[in-house]
Amino acid sequence: MSSASALPRWSALRPATRVRARLRRWLEGRIARTDTLLLTQRNVYILPTRAGLMFGITLIVLLLASINYQLNLGYVLTFLLAGSGVVSMHLTHSTLRGLTLHLKPVTPGFAGDPAGLGLVLTSPDNARFGIGLKVSGAADSTLVWIDVPAGGQTTAQVSFVPATRGLHDTPALSAETRFPLGLFRTWAVWRPAAQLLVYPRPEQPPAPLPAARAVPGGKGQSRSADGGEVEGVRAYRRGDPLKLVAWKKAARTMESGGELVSRDTSASAHQELWLDWQACASLAPEARLSRLAAWSLLAHRAGAEFGLRLPGLDIAPEHGEAQRRRCLEALALWR
Repeated sequence: MSSASALPRWSALRPATRVRARLRRWLEGRIARTDTLLLTQRNVYILPTRAGLMFGITLIVLLLASINYQLNLGYVLTFLLAGSGVVSMHLTHSTLRGLTLHLKPVTPGFAGDPAGLGLVLTSPDNARFGIGLKVSGAADSTLVWIDVPAGGQTTAQVSFVPATRGLHDTPALSAETRFPLGLFRTWAVWRPAAQLLVYPRPEQPPAPLPAARAVPGGKGQSRSADGGEVEGVRAYRRGDPLKLVAWKKAARTMESGGELVSRDTSASAHQELWLDWQACASLAPEARLSRLAAWSLLAHRAGAEFGLRLPGLDIAPEHGEAQRRRCLEALALWR
């Protein structure tokens, strides 16, 4: 279904756009993946912008007019502007050349939510101005603009929205600048090696948690009696039902001047919450994973001890942040 739905969108693109997209993917496929990239003359590219092309045409017109009318001041103006353009080209290229790009550890996210990539840019010498960062191929409106101080570093956050769950390669990123005059655009493409784990999108609004089940002999539920022995009884409390009174035990304790005792039901059973694949049988597979992800978050926020059952996989009941990550990771990678 997903490939069929993608066909109309691809066919709706203009031929030139399709050609550029294919060319970009081919070029990106030839770039080695690395989490730290040093920008050099070999991986930094430069081309004139539209303003730069108009600037070049203007220089040609000025030069022709100066030759035709023998204008000495026209020659001066033409070569002065041409020199400014050459200096601008050098400064634009050197703004990226020498920078080091580093990707911070990637934090897992949820499908459909923006995933942030933390980047660190380091300049070994001069300050760098007007550097834009984005996911390669994304619109220019998504550019994040930063400056890098001389001999220092700056952090930036680039976001994109993963559409599906699973383990994904980090998308290719691009860094570009038009500093100082906007006549040239210098850019570099970077393919980080890190991978991003994407959890299923939690169901909204989440369904109520399934009921917990009583399991005999749960760990850590036994109580210690006054004598130090671990027993399944406790002192009688006003309001306890008569059926909970341990009459045989009470008879022995009362003979020695003791008090009534009641059965401690928590000593013989404890509640276990299972998030079961079969409990979502009415839903499609991806919808089941979304519900189980929502339940995992709810159970964790409630501080409950919960386990997860998937076809071919059981995660024993536990509680805490590690259990939340364990269950969400299993849901993200389930096939």
